[in-house]
Amino acid sequence: MSDAQRSEPDSTADLLQIQDLHVRIGGSHILQGVSFAVPGSGVTALLGRNGAGKTTTLRAVLGLVPRTGTVVFDGEDVSGRRPYEIVRRGIGYAPEDRGVFGGLTVAENLRLAERDPSPRYDLVYELFPELRTRAKQAAGTLSGGQQQMVAIGRALLNDNRMLLVDEPTKGLAPKIVTEVAEVLERAAATVPILLVEQNLALVRRLTDRAVLIAEGRVAYTGTLSDDPERLQELLGVSRV
Repeated sequence: MSDAQRSEPDSTADLLQIQDLHVRIGGSHILQGVSFAVPGSGVTALLGRNGAGKTTTLRAVLGLVPRTGTVVFDGEDVSGRRPYEIVRRGIGYAPEDRGVFGGLTVAENLRLAERDPSPRYDLVYELFPELRTRAKQAAGTLSGGQQQMVAIGRALLNDNRMLLVDEPTKGLAPKIVTEVAEVLERAAATVPILLVEQNLALVRRLTDRAVLIAEGRVAYTGTLSDDPERLQELLGVSRV
């Protein structure tokens, strides 16, 4: 299906549907029948303790790890598609390590991500004007928050319908976490986001909608305010 043939998604409907997803790597059964849906607007948080399978879930959606089960994106079963085919259907990915090329400039990092005939530089620079002013700066000299702008900007550069964002604040100082929160807020106004994040304060700022994975299975879906005691127990935190 070409970009021209794709209809605009209904923000009230589920844009991504995952059913009975299993992933086995190196003899470990990491995902054990994960099923949930992501609507076509706003932020959905994918929560869980370290090692629960959150990053693996994102990678499985994109076909980056061997998996069984069904992945339906915008009404199309993409389970048998290769990663580049899934990406072309409109899923952007900002990985845990950001994947920024430190020796290249900001402009070169963005240029490498161009996929569509008319990259959306106007949108990227409107959301993140700092990327325009730092276009000639080596990406490796940016702050963590600025590198996150590059990572998310690359995903927004193309006509993506959804972003998968993995641990965007991991290892960042509190001040930079605030920068990243602002980046994600601006991005979420234009495209739905499935967000893996450990910082619950940031998650609460962005959304009340959550899916929680425990030991490779979905243990909770709903809002953060539905059952805080259950979430507290599953996440192992003092409060949610």
